[in-house]
Amino acid sequence: MFKLAVFTDEVSQDFGRVIEVANEFGLDGIEIRSVWDHAPQDISQSDIARMKSMLADTNLKVCSIAAPFFKCELDSQDEYKEHLDILRKCIALGKTFDCNIIRGFTFWRRGNVHNVWQRLLDKFQEPIKILESEDAFVGIENEFSTYIGTGRTLAKFLDGLDSSRVRAIWDPANVCFDTDDVETPFPEGYRAIRPYIIHVHVKDCQKHMQGNVEHTPVGKGDVGWKEQFEQLAKDGYEGYASLETHWRTSEQLTDGLVERPGGKEYSESAEAASRICLQNIKKMISS
Repeated sequence: MFKLAVFTDEVSQDFGRVIEVANEFGLDGIEIRSVWDHAPQDISQSDIARMKSMLADTNLKVCSIAAPFFKCELDSQDEYKEHLDILRKCIALGKTFDCNIIRGFTFWRRGNVHNVWQRLLDKFQEPIKILESEDAFVGIENEFSTYIGTGRTLAKFLDGLDSSRVRAIWDPANVCFDTDDVETPFPEGYRAIRPYIIHVHVKDCQKHMQGNVEHTPVGKGDVGWKEQFEQLAKDGYEGYASLETHWRTSEQLTDGLVERPGGKEYSESAEAASRICLQNIKKMISS
């Protein structure tokens, strides 16, 4: 059976509060994004030591480092070098917590992915060398603001990459926002990406009559999470399904915060929304 986790900043910037909520809901893990207003690659050694000490008295595991790796411009060599450094730092952070999964992306979308397909493949060659030398994995998240936003296209990309060190972080809700590469999250997208899944992100969304898409509480949108959870269990998936709420009980997050999540503003009203989503998830997987 798969395990449940939550993003740190989808509860609070206070790591202690994240642990309290995760324990209250009987979760198995925590996914590190921003903590105490620092992105994962910028968390200080003293704060890392504090986090490790706080986790020592729990059964919680760090399941993934939610890095912003390759959320950058494909054409910028300076940003490319910067993000290789982010990868190295996040691998080191993961090792501190016995975690070897680092989240990655496929650069900001600036046109049709097929126009840059080979360049994307080439850009991952150096990261693969780093991953092999460090015994780590990058899970690419299908993300509509980057070149690859659906399960089908991500599966094709991973086929072309042909590396056991680069796998998929399946985020079915992100599929709903991709207007260039239309796909049904479940079962179509899931069936395409299933052989490559190393990690799963859980959030939900709904498309309105006007065509706009908004995040919703998990289980109340168009993803079909009950069926998705059932299929993950049936397929013997034993990794983590990590809540990345994105929805808020009052005002929706801005596009900027959704594309570059993290920090105090992002977490300001996160806990109330995540509590509702965790309650919904628990009901779906226990029924």
